[in-house]
Amino acid sequence: MTTFTQYQLEAIAGALGDTPGGLTEGEISALLETASIPDPDAGLETRQRLFSAFADVQTTRNDRTHILAFISTALRPERFAREPERFETMRVNINRALALAGLTISEEGKLEAMRAATKLSEAAKRARELRADLTYRGAHPEVMRYCQQELLVDNYVLAVQEAVKGIADKIRRRTGLNDDGARLVDQAFAGDPPLLAINSLANEGHVGEQKGFTSLLKGVFGMFNDPADSEPRPHWHMTRNDAEDLLSLISLIHRRIDAASMPQLM
Repeated sequence: MTTFTQYQLEAIAGALGDTPGGLTEGEISALLETASIPDPDAGLETRQRLFSAFADVQTTRNDRTHILAFISTALRPERFAREPERFETMRVNINRALALAGLTISEEGKLEAMRAATKLSEAAKRARELRADLTYRGAHPEVMRYCQQELLVDNYVLAVQEAVKGIADKIRRRTGLNDDGARLVDQAFAGDPPLLAINSLANEGHVGEQKGFTSLLKGVFGMFNDPADSEPRPHWHMTRNDAEDLLSLISLIHRRIDAASMPQLM
């Protein structure tokens, strides 16, 4: 039977729950119940909660029927009668994730089949070229994960957005924190001492470097992954050069976090 790939599920979960105007916690609870999908909740962040729920029900039933029911219900236009702009924003985001599965949500909110071959070949070409260039640049392995055609259907924006979310995931894994965006950065890097230190903090120069790294992280999250941002972002047709520069920066960030110490445990 037809199922979604892991990357497709991750993209769908992100599009529904981790974008401006995405589903709220209450909406997710109600929609999971309507689609007869067990809710893993347990304090998971929105994106991970949806991914876990979708992956579990697909594995259990070996089909994607319940996931499609969730998407169809979530994107019913009547749910957005008072906020039509939110419907269109969500529709654009989810269609990026659905495109390589050969599916799309129409303007009427109908789940329909589409011709995916052209977009697939173009996305595969983007992934191949991006992977080659980042390999030449020596990109961090966790950044290379996002050179996937599922994330490159329209252009490079989704791949960069997902790579930025990967930074937050790493910080949470290393520290045990549960926040996101600027608040996560402050909790991890701005304490005295911080949970994570990128140097010995032995002098003013080192302290300044720590503060600069903290500001850099906040800027990256604010640009791509600010959970407090409820307004739709302007469309960014990102070029390959843009994506490579941004992913190289994300590689640098990963390396500094990999090498960071935890002063509070010393």
